[in-house]
Amino acid sequence: MNTVAELRCFTSSDGDLAYHDSGTGDPVVLLHSGFVDHRLFADQIPALAAHHRVIAPDVRGHGSSANATQPFRWADDLAALLRHLDAGPAVLVGVSMGGAIATDTVLEHPDLVRAAVVCGAATSEFEYTDPWSRRIQAEFARTLGAGDIEGWLNAFVRVAAGEHRGPDGVDPDIPRRLREMALHTISKHTPDEKDLRVPVTGTWDRVPTIDVPVLAVNGSLEPADLTAAAERLVHEVRDGRAATVEGAGHYACMEQPEVFNEILLGFLRTL
Repeated sequence: MNTVAELRCFTSSDGDLAYHDSGTGDPVVLLHSGFVDHRLFADQIPALAAHHRVIAPDVRGHGSSANATQPFRWADDLAALLRHLDAGPAVLVGVSMGGAIATDTVLEHPDLVRAAVVCGAATSEFEYTDPWSRRIQAEFARTLGAGDIEGWLNAFVRVAAGEHRGPDGVDPDIPRRLREMALHTISKHTPDEKDLRVPVTGTWDRVPTIDVPVLAVNGSLEPADLTAAAERLVHEVRDGRAATVEGAGHYACMEQPEVFNEILLGFLRTL
């Protein structure tokens, strides 16, 4: 499954933000990783919508959502959307960048969050320190700086297999889907575009104030520093839990969707 139902638009204070909305019941918000869009969750949306209202936005600057023309925070965008839809408090489920947005939103807008699931993420102030990830990030910067979109896409999809597997280590449909989404998003931007995102700061100092359940889900092939940060997150909150998807990397929701969905649905049943 590569597509989901038609998107709707929320007119924010700075352009239209696209989102998918389906199902009924307690709201669950799916927050995608960087450079892709809501289609990352093509295998999660129908499974969750059988029991819940599922809201899957395209984050500002991604997919079909507007780019920023003024300073913004993704957590504030999400809060505005949830208030517009009268959909809070909701369970936030985020992968990578989306997980960081989930954590930021818990900290900045706690009234809108019932629980959070972070996958391949911790807080928005996490930074990779392992050599492989730093080399990939340097390749991102080099190729984008040179205007080499094909080179950037090739580097971007390498994250799916990660450090410990070759390209044949993952289903070829996964990098194909990632490439399709990333090309759509990167084509919306220009090399000289100003970064207007305002970071959320002091996140680690405030993590102990989080009083909603937080589940960290990580593939067993994630870098050790990411796994350690996720473990720190769930250790420092009042109700922290962890689950591992064995044999999966950064995109566990794509690699092993049935396992991922069962973990997620099991968590939701405890709330």
